[in-house]
Amino acid sequence: MNKLLISLTASLALLATAPAIAQQSQQSPAQTQTDTSGYSNPAAAGTQSTDFSDDQLKDFIKAQEGVMEVREDYIEKIEAAESQQDAQELQMEANDKMVSAIEEAGMDIPTYNAIATAYSSEPKVRNRVDALM
Repeated sequence: MNKLLISLTASLALLATAPAIAQQSQQSPAQTQTDTSGYSNPAAAGTQSTDFSDDQLKDFIKAQEGVMEVREDYIEKIEAAESQQDAQELQMEANDKMVSAIEEAGMDIPTYNAIATAYSSEPKVRNRVDALM
């Protein structure tokens, strides 16, 4: 369970930062734009119910396995990057692969993030996920 919680935290960090990094690198200094990354986190904002179906939780577990694989593949590459730009590019590449893994598991990003946040903050959700693993 601790390994899953740590992985969830790291995965959420990658999912949350890569779109922001990509957005920053694509904007010119003259542009002022609000966050349009599309990676909102309704559970963190308190606007999402934590009453997820067993099917959603099973999809989450499947998605998390894919995300963990990507994270394990990229963490050393990112840490060994020769420059900050290389690290950011690797982080965005890893993020894209994580998004693909989540979508291949039949989930959308907001639902995945909501369940991941609920897993780390709601014992009821954590217990249900753990029971399904």
